[in-house]
Amino acid sequence: MGMLNLFEPPEYLQKLRSIYDDMSNPEKMVAETLTKMGLWWNYEQPVFVVDDKERPRVWTPDFYIPRLGIYIEVCGAERDESYNFRREVYFANSIPVVFVQTYKKDKWLDYMIGEINKIHEMRWEIIKNMKI
Repeated sequence: MGMLNLFEPPEYLQKLRSIYDDMSNPEKMVAETLTKMGLWWNYEQPVFVVDDKERPRVWTPDFYIPRLGIYIEVCGAERDESYNFRREVYFANSIPVVFVQTYKKDKWLDYMIGEINKIHEMRWEIIKNMKI
């Protein structure tokens, strides 16, 4: 019988993966920033959409922030037409998604906060205009 090593986790624990293992570097950067901001997030939480051809789909935006009820998509490339398509489908389904362009080094965080603010201002306008 081998000697128990108290300084290494058991083999079954060594095989566990972190959620960060599946993230791109820009996604890790956003995850870290959201965590520092005190915002709990879910990674790739499924959302149901109806696409432009009226087909039901399940998509997984990069982050969902339950406290704010907002999804975040991290754009890794500057010229990716799929982002425009996704933005249109999310909008048509009334799903609040902020597309964060981390390749814009110093501007993405202010942009993200500004877009989150716009969503909440729009929500407040809806609430103010509700009638019974």
